[in-house]
Amino acid sequence: MTPEERRKATRRRLYKDFEFYASKALKIRTKEAKIVPFKLNRAQKRLLNAALQQWEETGRIRIVILKARQLGFSTMVGGFLYWWISQHRATKGIVVTHKGEASTALFDMTKRYHKEVPDFLRPSTERANSKELKFDKLDSGYMVATAGADTIGRGETLQAAHLSEVGLWPKLKAKEIMNGLLQAIPEVDDTFVFIESTARGMSGPFYEAWREAVAGTSGYLAYFAPWFEDPKYTADPPEGFERTLEEDDYCAKVLEVYGEVLTDGQLLFRRRKVALDGPDLFKQEYPTFPEDAFLTSGAPVFNLTKLAERMEKLSSLEADGIVHRMDYDPIEQTMAVNPRGRLLLYREIDPRMDYTIGVDVSKGTGGEQETSEGDWSVAQILDRHKRQVAVWRGKVEPDYLATILYHLGHLFNEARMAIEFNNHGILPNTLLYKTGVMVAGELKTYDNLYTREVYDRKTEETREELGFYTDVKTRPLIIDELRQAVRDETILLNDAPTISEMTTFVADPKSGKIEAEVGCHDDCVMALAIANHIHEGCWELVESSDDLYFEMI
Repeated sequence: MTPEERRKATRRRLYKDFEFYASKALKIRTKEAKIVPFKLNRAQKRLLNAALQQWEETGRIRIVILKARQLGFSTMVGGFLYWWISQHRATKGIVVTHKGEASTALFDMTKRYHKEVPDFLRPSTERANSKELKFDKLDSGYMVATAGADTIGRGETLQAAHLSEVGLWPKLKAKEIMNGLLQAIPEVDDTFVFIESTARGMSGPFYEAWREAVAGTSGYLAYFAPWFEDPKYTADPPEGFERTLEEDDYCAKVLEVYGEVLTDGQLLFRRRKVALDGPDLFKQEYPTFPEDAFLTSGAPVFNLTKLAERMEKLSSLEADGIVHRMDYDPIEQTMAVNPRGRLLLYREIDPRMDYTIGVDVSKGTGGEQETSEGDWSVAQILDRHKRQVAVWRGKVEPDYLATILYHLGHLFNEARMAIEFNNHGILPNTLLYKTGVMVAGELKTYDNLYTREVYDRKTEETREELGFYTDVKTRPLIIDELRQAVRDETILLNDAPTISEMTTFVADPKSGKIEAEVGCHDDCVMALAIANHIHEGCWELVESSDDLYFEMI
């Protein structure tokens, strides 16, 4: 091979082989404050190989990356985008981070790539400011922005995007920003989207993107990177270091899942981090398995470990444990089996069983897609043993909800029913107790509605009032009761949407207020808390003979 042929072969490889390009053309700054060639570490290589495989198979890269802290993925993705954009015409890319300092740091890294790259690879630059590299002769460019602080992607057509630490984006704007960016990237070949973050609870666009990628419904690859892929995460074990039984079990599971043998140094690093930050925060920041990462969500009210164990059990059941679906049939005026029904049954209805129903009422607007705005009306049904046997969840107007609840109560053996009396719950309570709902041409009331005793200070008398009234006193009470039931496992949860809501039901660390995280719902939680509150406790019917009766007297 002549020198000219060798030069051309090298140039072709630089054009097509990112890992080769990175080691020969890009430079990074190390933690020791040295500028060195960018040689991919183990974690970066595995991510690159997964992305390249998807690119080869589909013509594009669409990947959601759930990761441990500081594995160097932003460095790798930033280098990949610079490699592609700086060598292709009419190509625009963007990096969006969670805060200004991170945007500055990532763009400084990109400008270092541009400054240190060999002259023959550096494209002509029209503009290089704090937020943009503009390659004039290529008509290509590379931008950086901060989620919530900049106008992002409006009117742009992008070919590449790196959405960094999406779990930390501003809660109120994150979904809108992410949707706008993704819509700016056409579904054509040689386009790239990297969505990466450490986990920040079971809510928000990153969690949704991860869940959809795992389910295979979004076209994105779900990619997980555990903490032990980084060789820095180790310590020098002292002489005589001994593993605990828990560590032995942990290592066995890691070996089974990943084929990875953890060293004593890695275990010592883990042990120290757990001692410093606690096990839950370690799982979030340095996850070993994907299901670990999403355990911590703000200041969770309910026991997340118990909920995760139950969710894992349900996921192993056929159809998530749903026996069948039903809904109200307005023509037949009865509850009927419906494959798309809003009533999910998890156990067959037992004609000898006593049931309890708790209802949270919404105004019934916004559409019934999961992504639509507006709260849901929810009816939670518990049996005598406090098993969650069914859930009705929908968005209907309060008067029509009363009709559904009438038939729902009769379906479950004239169940005792408590409907929240606040706001939109006043009308269903009034219709079912006093006015009546239309059934077969007649107005019918429901006989087994929950009532509460209210003390009147003026008359010094006690009177009965309809429904369950939620206020600053009763709300913490019923939530704490449900919290205890989950912790003590005296309630059996069977509905995955309810469990999902419970994982995002948090306490504000400053005000102490308990409510759903921003962008999440708590309708299932409140209906279940009401049902649990009025439940008379777990008990069994005991059949007594005449002999037992006479013995007792």
